[in-house]
Amino acid sequence: MVISNHTGVSHTVFRLLGIPGLEDQHMWISIPFFMSYVISLLGNSLLIFIIFTSRSLREPMYLFLCMLAGADVALSTSTVPQALAIFWSHAGEISLDRCIAQLFFIHSTFICESGILLVMAFDRYIAICYPLRYTTIFTNALIGKIGVTIFLRSYGTIFPIIFLLKRLTFCRNNILPHTVCEDMGLAKFSCDDIQINIWYGFFVLMSTVTLDVMLIFISYVLILRAVFRIPSQDAHHKAVSTCGSHVCVIILFYGPGILTTLTQRFGHHIAPHFHVLLANVCILAPPMLNPIIYGVKTKQIRNQVTQILLPKAI
Repeated sequence: MVISNHTGVSHTVFRLLGIPGLEDQHMWISIPFFMSYVISLLGNSLLIFIIFTSRSLREPMYLFLCMLAGADVALSTSTVPQALAIFWSHAGEISLDRCIAQLFFIHSTFICESGILLVMAFDRYIAICYPLRYTTIFTNALIGKIGVTIFLRSYGTIFPIIFLLKRLTFCRNNILPHTVCEDMGLAKFSCDDIQINIWYGFFVLMSTVTLDVMLIFISYVLILRAVFRIPSQDAHHKAVSTCGSHVCVIILFYGPGILTTLTQRFGHHIAPHFHVLLANVCILAPPMLNPIIYGVKTKQIRNQVTQILLPKAI
């Protein structure tokens, strides 16, 4: 479907191809997508349930973890069902408004997760460097304000992209070689000047995710400096172990994204389907593995999970 205006023809309906070049393998590719989605929903829902129902897990660290689990569910739900519809029934047709809504939720949720990881790093810094002041600093009121701030920052920074995309005329093509809609992937099919889109996207990246990574790095430099000053080996080991799961989640969250950026910038000889698959790893892996990592490495959560799933073993 197209509409006409003074600049020519503008597409209002687009078609997502899924994994370009691997269309004949879509049914097989859908298996890990489906499994990761189910694991993500079950794992994160269980994590949220445990934190809400267990009084021993009402500490700030677990409340932030609950926020992260909620964001993981939102990220998975805004992307995987669309991909599965393409793989199973070739239902890749999507309206411009739905496309913009999808990329809005994907980008805002990604920024939201980045903000939560930053706050969790700050939480570990306070817990290790100022343990006596930990409970007085992270009050329930402050945690609530932090949650609202993260929400407003993530959705507030992405909201202008809606208007930046809606002003464009999409006359070049309406075939999107991806499983989901993305900001610049959609904007590049416009006949109009997209410099403002590019620069605003750069501003959002630098003021949110890049800034978060820098602050997380500074937090862990300060944490390591404090840890190495601890004389007791037991206390030293305990301090390191409390940060282990968070460091794993940070690497899992930012690692694929950095690799995706590098391959898009320098990997022009790489097949298009590899770029799409790698981008999907950024979406699939963290929501699926985050609850597993915290469930395995955090004793309190592991005990609660065992009590629910294997009550006779307790």
